[in-house]
Amino acid sequence: IIAIIFLIKNLYLLIILWFQGKIIMKPLDASISSRYAIIHTQWNKDIVDILLENTEEALLERNVSANNIHKLEVPGAFELPLAAKKIAKGNFDAIIALGCIIRGETPHFDFIANSCASGLIKVSLEINKPVIFGVLTTNSYEQALERADPKKGNKGLEAALSAMLFIDNLSLAK
Repeated sequence: IIAIIFLIKNLYLLIILWFQGKIIMKPLDASISSRYAIIHTQWNKDIVDILLENTEEALLERNVSANNIHKLEVPGAFELPLAAKKIAKGNFDAIIALGCIIRGETPHFDFIANSCASGLIKVSLEINKPVIFGVLTTNSYEQALERADPKKGNKGLEAALSAMLFIDNLSLAK
């Protein structure tokens, strides 16, 4: 019961801080010693590289060993769910999916964004582990750049912290 109350309290805090644009946490041993897979796309590479750098930096700054961080690049966001499912066989505690889908003039954006999000949540439920959706879905390149920028949106940091918090909360709920 105490673990469930702690879990609910932390999720509530996460939601509040998320809307304020901040996630504050003190990692527990569970997340510090966990293994992370970061899958990232080649499409919109300049934006995704910022997300990747900030995600990896956030994990390392919170004492996750570099040996516990594995990276895999895939062509685009449509390929993220399959990559997540395949990489899950590698004994990772959490998977962080990073990408950037920018709306264009056709419905292609909607198909890719929906397929990616649906596929990743399906993988998470199948493998019973966190699969973090760190895929930017924006209306413009400028908006994507702002969300990736470590001085503004820093969505890479948020993805890393979400994975760590999720692992810690799940470890307390056992």
